[in-house]
Amino acid sequence: MTFNLEIDLAAREKAGLYRSRKTLETPQGPKVIVDGKPYLAFCSNDYLGLANHPEVSRSMSAATQDYGTGGGASHLVVGHSRAHHQLEEELAEFTGRERALLFSNGYMANLGVISALLGKEDAVFQDRLNHASLLDAGLLSGARFQRYLHNDVESLEKRLVKTEARRKLIVTDGVFSMDGDLAPVPELVETAKKHNAWLMVDDAHGFGCLGKNGGGVAEHFGLSQQQLPVLVGTLGKAFGTAGAFVAGSEALIETLIQFARTYIYTTSMPPAVAEATRTSLRLLQHENWRREKLAVLIQQFRQGCKQLGLQLVNSHSPIQPVIVGSAEAAVAMSEQLARDGILVTPIRPPTVPKGTSRLRITLSASHEEHQVQQLLEALDKSAYWSRKQPFQEEVS
Repeated sequence: MTFNLEIDLAAREKAGLYRSRKTLETPQGPKVIVDGKPYLAFCSNDYLGLANHPEVSRSMSAATQDYGTGGGASHLVVGHSRAHHQLEEELAEFTGRERALLFSNGYMANLGVISALLGKEDAVFQDRLNHASLLDAGLLSGARFQRYLHNDVESLEKRLVKTEARRKLIVTDGVFSMDGDLAPVPELVETAKKHNAWLMVDDAHGFGCLGKNGGGVAEHFGLSQQQLPVLVGTLGKAFGTAGAFVAGSEALIETLIQFARTYIYTTSMPPAVAEATRTSLRLLQHENWRREKLAVLIQQFRQGCKQLGLQLVNSHSPIQPVIVGSAEAAVAMSEQLARDGILVTPIRPPTVPKGTSRLRITLSASHEEHQVQQLLEALDKSAYWSRKQPFQEEVS
């Protein structure tokens, strides 16, 4: 039997969809060295600039003296350290939930939650543009899997009224990872209540950036645990560390401890990472200037793109995709930006729908206004074909 892997790889490369890894040689920050070359980077998820914060780094270093470097076992054996437990308690308080549970990463958190809550007698309803981990979790759960049109509550309702499932779970990103737009969470709360369903939000890109204290969509919209019973967040983005968590009721967390296979059957995150995250959580909550600065940079970028005639989407988050169209054009623009010392990743199918390839630009509180201006000037130089497409959304 022959797998013909080389043929598949050649076909992907011909279609302009081939991916190649880059090697980062410095800490995350606006200025990085990648593959031996210096760049001004606009493609990390370090939204608040905490991934290289000296206090966070010192916390991790000090914690290795207390706990060593590895978790050493799963949480249910002997891998649940005091640092893990304290972080869970602090995350529960931060989110206004009864309890929180740590996972090794966001993919495992989403897979664990949906698989633990649903089975063949149940149904899961997901936004069409949800993150791949949510879609995979829905498919693997064994529940009847349905996708509704992006941010379209009416499309969701049409599917809910037809189901006779035992349990119904509505799943959405809080801030969508490729478009940067916000889910209509209050409307989804009402829809869930109307149809006796639960709502799950993966707020990976909302925590730290939304809400007065960085509490994400739940704080932004003022949603209680009863309204939003399953809240997921990752720690490798605005928190600047690694891992993920699920926050909710006592019964939810105990259910995950008993039934979530991605929690039960894996080694815990290094305790030093948990201790470092406790520091980043404190900084995230108390240093409001980071969110304020980020908002200023986002507005500067959007106004600049409007003046250049570049096509954006309705996003006021740190995720600011410039829609290009073809995969080839997105790659070409990214390469031109790299020649000008700007690092921006092209996003192509299957990550985004065909014809919507883009430059996924992400901003951080660690950027400065003059660096955003440098990015805009480089985009103006590289994006002559984008000017043929009218800017379809008025920037407020």
